[in-house]
Amino acid sequence: MDMTSIMMTTMIALLLLGFPMMIPLLAATLIGFYYQFMGFDNSQFMIQQMLAGITPASLIAIPMFILAADIMTKGRSANKLIDMVMVYIGHYKGGLAVSTATACALFGAVSGSTQATVVAVGSTLRPKLLENGYNDSFNLSLIISSSGIALLIPPSIGMIIYGGISQTSISELFIAGIGPGILMLILFSLYSVFFAIKNEVPTLKKAPFRERFDVTKEALWPLGFPCIIVFGIYGGIFSPTEAASTCVLYALILEIIVFKSLDMKAVIGIAKSTGLITAIVFILVAAGAAFSWVISFAMIPQAIMENFGLNEANELQLLIAISIAFFVGCMFVDSIVVILILVPIFMPEIDRLGLDKVLVGVIITLQVAVGAVTPPFGCNIFTAVAIFKRPYIEVVRGLLPFVLMLALVAVLLIQFPQIALFLRDLAFAK
Repeated sequence: MDMTSIMMTTMIALLLLGFPMMIPLLAATLIGFYYQFMGFDNSQFMIQQMLAGITPASLIAIPMFILAADIMTKGRSANKLIDMVMVYIGHYKGGLAVSTATACALFGAVSGSTQATVVAVGSTLRPKLLENGYNDSFNLSLIISSSGIALLIPPSIGMIIYGGISQTSISELFIAGIGPGILMLILFSLYSVFFAIKNEVPTLKKAPFRERFDVTKEALWPLGFPCIIVFGIYGGIFSPTEAASTCVLYALILEIIVFKSLDMKAVIGIAKSTGLITAIVFILVAAGAAFSWVISFAMIPQAIMENFGLNEANELQLLIAISIAFFVGCMFVDSIVVILILVPIFMPEIDRLGLDKVLVGVIITLQVAVGAVTPPFGCNIFTAVAIFKRPYIEVVRGLLPFVLMLALVAVLLIQFPQIALFLRDLAFAK
């Protein structure tokens, strides 16, 4: 059995035994290192690669965005965004479902996390959807699928990881994700209207002007988050890392001083939670960097591409192969791990063909979003199972239309790259 087979067999076996993903990744890396250097005498090289993987300053944005999202979720900002969407859209046919999808997009624009979006938006709007005649399979599918928009609408933690690995501008990735994210929202909204009409779901009472005014006034504060992220980066005021830090400061000011929803004791607890999540993410990133170095040193990516005939693929064939690989991978494994493993494998061919790395990054992020809601192991599915305490079968029952819509967005993005690149080219015209 060759080194590649032993590495893959070890990873799969440890995953099936229930080990957290960092253990299989590190075990495979150690095996590859041992085979390459016939022992561990030069292990300092592997340690150097692990440290190099978490050195880029851009990665500082990850804990900052996680912290800002946690502060918003525990405070009132998330609910104020949801209330604003509801008073403007809720009274139309299918408006409550459309409001849910829109609220997921808005919250994603300040959190960058699908799981945080499932918790914040789903916990508030799922009971209202149930009260107004939507069946729970549709509700759960809508919430976990719409939360995937958070991976494309900036900020996106997945894009930050990809940008660090591929040395692609995170600012350009953020702007390029807006178009596909809006397209996803439009498709989900159209399906929600169709579902409401077909099932004769009643509409909500139209909110009076005074209520709209008051709710909008309150929501102006949390709407500052996307302004900081998008317009701050677009206008050259902030780098993504500076925007993330500014979002944390802005979230603290809102929740402690303006809304008075949190005290310092609560903030310390949130910071501890963020620290734990960040530690897990950075261990994965460090292990992924070492894994990438080992497989690159062993020329494994080139061998894989050759075995699948992709070393002679054209641009379209390679993009399709990338889409399939990331879609399948994210059906079984956490998206960060899939990005860490697969990006280094495909990168030599991406460079060979001269593909736009921003476009590739958006396609990969979109496939991560599809995989996150696709059985058997999409991470959003298990988040919904845990948060809403519903059976797995009930959660996945209504997912097929949403997965098909996400697949349609992927096809359109490959065929019409300007869906993503138009805003990038406009914002970063040279």
